[in-house]
Amino acid sequence: MTNEILLRDVNESDLPIFYEQQLDPDATKMAAFPSRDREAFMAHWAKIMADDSVILKSILFDGQVAGNIVCWEQAGEREVGYWIGKEFWGKGIATKALSEFLNHVKIRPLYAHVAKHNIGSRRVLEKCGFKMFGMELFLDTQGENRAEEYVLKLNE
Repeated sequence: MTNEILLRDVNESDLPIFYEQQLDPDATKMAAFPSRDREAFMAHWAKIMADDSVILKSILFDGQVAGNIVCWEQAGEREVGYWIGKEFWGKGIATKALSEFLNHVKIRPLYAHVAKHNIGSRRVLEKCGFKMFGMELFLDTQGENRAEEYVLKLNE
C-alpha cells in the first residue's frame, strides 16, 4: 500500500459511490446533513457538475474513490466542503486532499462550515490553515434548527 491520494475530475461513474457514502448514518450524523434519496442526489450532482463556477474533484486513495471535495459560491462567498466515505476515515485523507485542493484553488478568502460536534473535520480545516471565524445555527428547509456550526475562514 502506498497510501497515495490523488484528486481528479469527477466522473459519472463516481456518483453511485458518492451516493452510497452519503447514506451512511454515522456520516450524516457527523456532517449534520441528511442523506438524499437517489433521485434527489443525482439531480443535485447533475446541477453542480453542469455549473462552471463549481470546482469539484473526486478524492482517490490507493486508486479507490474515497470521497469528493467541492468549492462553490454561496451568498457571495466561496465555500469549500468535502465528504469522505466512512471506510476511509482516520487515515489523513481529508487533510491531504484539502491541502492539495488548496494548492490548485487559489481563491481567497474561502469559508467552510463544520458541525460543532465534528471535531475531526474542524481539525482538518485548521491543519490546512483555516481559522475560526464565527458560529451559526444551520436551519433546515422548514427553518428549524438542525445543528450548530463553526464557520472557518482561509485568508491566504
